[in-house]
Amino acid sequence: MFQPTVSVVVPVFNRARVLPKCIDSLLRSDYPKARWELVCVDNGSTDGSMAVLRSYGERVRVLEEKRRGAAAARNTGVHAATGEVIAFTDSDCVVDPRWITEVVQPLADRTIAAVGGRILAHQPANSVSRFGEIIHDHSIAINYDKPPYFITMNLALRRDLLLRSGLFDVRLLRGQDSELAYRIGRDMPDKRFHYAHAAVIRHRNRSSLPSLMREGFVHGYHAVAVRRLHGDFIRSAQTHEDRSQWNIARTAAPHIAAWQRHVYSFAFRQSKNIGAWMARWRAAEATP
Repeated sequence: MFQPTVSVVVPVFNRARVLPKCIDSLLRSDYPKARWELVCVDNGSTDGSMAVLRSYGERVRVLEEKRRGAAAARNTGVHAATGEVIAFTDSDCVVDPRWITEVVQPLADRTIAAVGGRILAHQPANSVSRFGEIIHDHSIAINYDKPPYFITMNLALRRDLLLRSGLFDVRLLRGQDSELAYRIGRDMPDKRFHYAHAAVIRHRNRSSLPSLMREGFVHGYHAVAVRRLHGDFIRSAQTHEDRSQWNIARTAAPHIAAWQRHVYSFAFRQSKNIGAWMARWRAAEATP
């Protein structure tokens, strides 16, 4: 079995309430203890998150990054990491005991640049939270979207490739994961992404319609900057997109009624469009 040394990097910002569940789940990992480390990077928390992190003593390496943004925090973690493989999750996630094992195993194939695992709703979950499983569906992102992208709440890459890629773009407050995926896809066409269904984490998805709409707005707003950086690459990849397969995947709703899927999809899409319009309007206003 492929068992590289692994550094799990978790950016943290004001997550004191949920942080213990994340860390405790990671510490229950079945991966050999001598072959992995947990690196948590506090990004200027003011709610006691740092005290929570330090309460774990030597079981958790705790770093600080004052520059705001998950990209800067993750980059700090990567630079300090000692593992051959870097695995990422978020501080509001809970991972399965076999998560590390399952998410790093496909990297035994050197043609695979990144592995994205399955993202489920944290339980208990209502219909809005379960709809979030569509938004964060790594199978769709990797196997159907063109160009493919990955999501950092459940991700593993080789450290040497990550450093060679230039790491996350700290200018972006959101969308850094898709931007990095596009950059790897553009600069390393011989590499591919892999979806690992058995590498499971559970994320605290939005649980109300207003919060889902806010998420849609944020996605749309920050996607404009990513598209500005990679517009040509995205357009060239989408020329070859199989829309029928993509649509089949997108309509596979996880245990919610059809009417709920349609309502939530419409609300999320429209909010995303409004966010994109706002970002373009602000960019135009800022142009001399």
